[in-house]
Amino acid sequence: MNFEIGTLDRITDTVLRYSPKAAKKAAPVEARYDLNLADAFAWMEARAENSIHAIVTDPPYGLKEFTDVEQTKMRKGKGGVWRIPPSFDGAKRMSVPRFTVLDDADIAALRFFFEKFAKQALRVLVPGGHVMIATNPLLSQHVYIPMMEAGFEKRGEIIRLVQTLRGGDRPKNAHVEFKDVSVMPRSAWEPWGLFRKPCEGRVQDNLRKWGTGGLRRVSGHEPFVDVIRSSPTRVEERRIAPHPSLKPQALMRQLVAASLPLGKGVVLDPFMGGGSTIAAARAVGYESIGIEQDPGYFKVAAAAIPTLARLGLNGATSGNGSAGGNGAASKRPKANSHRKSG
Repeated sequence: MNFEIGTLDRITDTVLRYSPKAAKKAAPVEARYDLNLADAFAWMEARAENSIHAIVTDPPYGLKEFTDVEQTKMRKGKGGVWRIPPSFDGAKRMSVPRFTVLDDADIAALRFFFEKFAKQALRVLVPGGHVMIATNPLLSQHVYIPMMEAGFEKRGEIIRLVQTLRGGDRPKNAHVEFKDVSVMPRSAWEPWGLFRKPCEGRVQDNLRKWGTGGLRRVSGHEPFVDVIRSSPTRVEERRIAPHPSLKPQALMRQLVAASLPLGKGVVLDPFMGGGSTIAAARAVGYESIGIEQDPGYFKVAAAAIPTLARLGLNGATSGNGSAGGNGAASKRPKANSHRKSG
């Protein structure tokens, strides 16, 4: 593709400096958010139709890894579906779920889960509302197909360039014999599915009536771009919100900012986890709602969101919670990075 990395860096820099609530003033200090300890599907079923303007979420990819049994194993450091990586250079890495262990029954459950999600998401979203949903290269088809079958329009994918620990291993128990073989490529990207509920009429008509139908531009002369270079979640963010799948604010603020084309409306994260989406919404000045069914993670998110939202992208806290804070652009890690992707 005819796209220079320098251009990508420049656009990313602009995104992180831009406060989407108003071009000439910083985002408000207090952006309203509502947290709910609840089952996502039950909450969405009770929610009024056409009352959410965007959904930005990182769901439980394989479902199995967030069952009580598997969470207990992960917290004890004794495996199960979670791969417990060894320490490296004195640093203990975060656990990584192993999706290659899912069997046919697990895949069927996954499809059923996203069929339920897609049905409820289509109902609560206003016409033209977007869904940005994180997945991974091994399972994305089981997420995307139910979304399209429910009636969503697939509007592309947002590619997060990030070095992860997934893939790149030699054959198990034969790594010496086949030292020049990798079973899978080392993953260096994370796909986010981009879907839209059909508009009512033309996009311009939908924007006037519902405030949705497009994506918010980075600036008057630069559109939102579907490739984002992103480092793994920083240590300081993980200390604030210790969740195994916490996404970095440098990434989430870009996604959330783009999700409301006019900078108005409500962003929903039905699988809130550590609260990164809600913190990003607060940072850029958007109203948001977070749902989490795990009491432990709900407490983590409730405590972490205000601090994450004030965090500048260089680690310092920001007084106004603006999109850029004091940070620089999120950069792609080195090819030999051993950090876990968040």
